[in-house]
Amino acid sequence: MSGGAVETRRRSGNPITRVRDWWADAPHWQRWIVYVLLIIGALILPAPAIGSFMTPASDWTSVLIDPICTYVLMAIGLNIVVGMAGLLDLGYVAFFAIGGYSLAYFGTKYGWDFWATLVVGVLITAVSGLVLGAPTLRLRGDYLAIVTLGFGEIVRLTANNSDAVGGSRGIFGIPHPPPLFGLQFELDPAPYYYLMVGAITLMIIIAKRLEKSRVGRAWTAIREDEDAAELMGVPTFKFKLLAFAMGAMIGGVAGTVWAGKVIFIAPTNFPFILSATILAAVVLGGAGNIPGAMLGAFIIAWLPEFIRGVTQSEEIAQYRVMVFGAALVVIMAFRPEGLWPSRQRQAELHEGTGGMGALGAEVPGPDSQASEEVTR
Repeated sequence: MSGGAVETRRRSGNPITRVRDWWADAPHWQRWIVYVLLIIGALILPAPAIGSFMTPASDWTSVLIDPICTYVLMAIGLNIVVGMAGLLDLGYVAFFAIGGYSLAYFGTKYGWDFWATLVVGVLITAVSGLVLGAPTLRLRGDYLAIVTLGFGEIVRLTANNSDAVGGSRGIFGIPHPPPLFGLQFELDPAPYYYLMVGAITLMIIIAKRLEKSRVGRAWTAIREDEDAAELMGVPTFKFKLLAFAMGAMIGGVAGTVWAGKVIFIAPTNFPFILSATILAAVVLGGAGNIPGAMLGAFIIAWLPEFIRGVTQSEEIAQYRVMVFGAALVVIMAFRPEGLWPSRQRQAELHEGTGGMGALGAEVPGPDSQASEEVTR
């Protein structure tokens, strides 16, 4: 494509495309300025002045922790599995539950410190991802989705019927994190928010490093065409297993931090609908793009609370979930590739090779660009 054509495409593209094109060519000093501004924005986000219009009827800082930051952190992990590797996982809530129960069990039974339990919880969830992936990742598409859905329900039902972790009564008295840099992790939600921001930042760095590495390129090849990737020498099973393990670790971090805040967990906290909600967030924001997945998680977590706040009537407020669902349908009808997809992912979806069992991808027809290339 010539330079003039590129410039024309940039002028005619939507704002997200123009911002993305600018970012691709931006020098390092401009990127670091953006990073610093984003961190400053995240630190001042709990300000009451912002909360007064973001969630008029709820405590804004508490909403930032749960559900917003919790959903964002889980979306980053699920985006590795679904968006980067193209593996449809419907049981992601299981790893969130394992992380939470790790802190609850070792903290209440043995008095372990939060930070030590966080490390152990991450390791346990990584092993759980390997245990789930080893026998199931030779399956594809709908079959893999059904197995992962079953795994999520197995974890929930096991917790519900196991006296060692409190059974249906759950576990109460989960220890708070110890003081860190002068922050007291008790009833004040602000320290937990900053802890969540730190965890999200660290997970973004890890995910981006993986995406730009040989591992990320292997995941992309698997997502586009697993058979072709295997024929080209990519050890697909090993890299799919790594995707599950990495996604599980991030889900475990989210579950551990969340459990330290709420101090009580029960099997009812981990329903299947939570997995479906995080998957919807990733697809809505733009699967395969970390900022897109985070944007989708933010919208899905914040919009119902905002609708509840602006509807003064209780009769109207009870329909906020229906309004929220209708808004999602409208968005996906006009932006099927997501609000902020990566350029490569957007091209795959329009070519009908979107991965995730072709979830959300077009089926190539006689007038599609993919068909034109085949007939040339």
